[in-house]
Amino acid sequence: MTAPEEPPAGRHPGGHGGPGDRPDRTARPPRPRRPAAPGGAVVAAVHAPAAALACWSLGRTLWDGLDRPGVALAFGVLIAVGELVGWGPAPASGDRPEPGEREAAPLGAAGALAYALLGEAGGAPTAHGVPQTVAVVLAAGLVGLVPRLAHGRRPALDPLARRVLTVGFAATCFHPLHTAGALGGWAASGPLRPLLLIGLLALTALCDAVLAAALARARTGWPYGPLLRDELRALLGTGTAICATGVVISLATAVAGLWALPVFCLPLLLTQFALRRFAAVRATYRQTIASLARSTEIAGYTPHGHARRVAALSRAVGRELGLSAPDLDVLEHAALMHDIGQLSLLDPVPDGATAPLPSAEQRRIALLGGAVVRQTGVPAEVAVIVERQADPYRDQPVTARIVRTVNAYDDLSGGAAGTGGALRALERLRLATAREHEPLVVEALARVLGRGGRPV
Repeated sequence: MTAPEEPPAGRHPGGHGGPGDRPDRTARPPRPRRPAAPGGAVVAAVHAPAAALACWSLGRTLWDGLDRPGVALAFGVLIAVGELVGWGPAPASGDRPEPGEREAAPLGAAGALAYALLGEAGGAPTAHGVPQTVAVVLAAGLVGLVPRLAHGRRPALDPLARRVLTVGFAATCFHPLHTAGALGGWAASGPLRPLLLIGLLALTALCDAVLAAALARARTGWPYGPLLRDELRALLGTGTAICATGVVISLATAVAGLWALPVFCLPLLLTQFALRRFAAVRATYRQTIASLARSTEIAGYTPHGHARRVAALSRAVGRELGLSAPDLDVLEHAALMHDIGQLSLLDPVPDGATAPLPSAEQRRIALLGGAVVRQTGVPAEVAVIVERQADPYRDQPVTARIVRTVNAYDDLSGGAAGTGGALRALERLRLATAREHEPLVVEALARVLGRGGRPV
């Protein structure tokens, strides 16, 4: 058996290397196409029942006619307005939002759930049933896709499929009980009715979280457990407001009629605008951090695009290891600014290679970088990760281990797209797992790269 290749002299496998170790950046091979994420069967298993339910509902509604057309139109307009108001520019990561940010139209979701649980309107009973409920929600959802199509973006079919299935589930649970009179008597007039509706919507929201995590797993290949955990955590925020608003709208419409729609939708609409402003602030905050991280590249201390590649790949590895969404944000910010301490050097290290420096100098650079990071106002955890880069990996938090390994990988591979450089870099990292790199982090990096998860 051939002995593994030893690292070249003067090169430390855990950090930046010397100029002779880096491949030629001027002649990169063509970037391979990213393979499609596995899970097409899961997507089909969600979309096919949604399409079947939608077709059946439309057919039955056209055959039987609309019950209370005015009420159906009012709720359809409410849901469509919620979808249109919730529509916005594409997120920075593409058309797929991060888990925890899955509900782009909370007003539309609340209106759809309220219509599914509507048994009376203005004191008069309704009998629209499951088919009409799904048909109205589907028509409003299709209206919400118009702006995306007008701007040349792909229609977001996953949220629409989930909306059809979850609304169909809620209506299927509610309307047979309401029609049979099982919700009458003490349950209809007492305080238990709101509790029953809240419990039903909580179960519906749980089903939606399971579907959202399954679709995200199928689209991205990320681990299902952390995705489901992030979706469930999101239910404690906007999910709670959506369920509560849906129950209030359905109960208020039963007594006050359609006048209740604008009155009880206004708080959720204002909350949605506030959340959008908060998301815009977060995006500006991240752009500021990215601009600060580029200072080392502009000054010639690190190669072009190094911080961006390390940040993107570190986030992917962190997700592979099951980190939560807040920890992923901290990890990404730390990866962006992990080299900022090199600005303290009088002369740049060739290619940003700090490994040949003495250990005391490496720690000084890391501590200076952490001091700079603390002045930016980012969370203290970000500065801790930057400060602990030069520590032995067994003494580091898992986020610092990820940045250390991904940083070394990008340095060893030179940021090139060729599979040969990536394989050689992974082999070098595996040889250094005894002292320099956490084996679990290296293998998580290998899995991410194996799925085509190289940052662009």
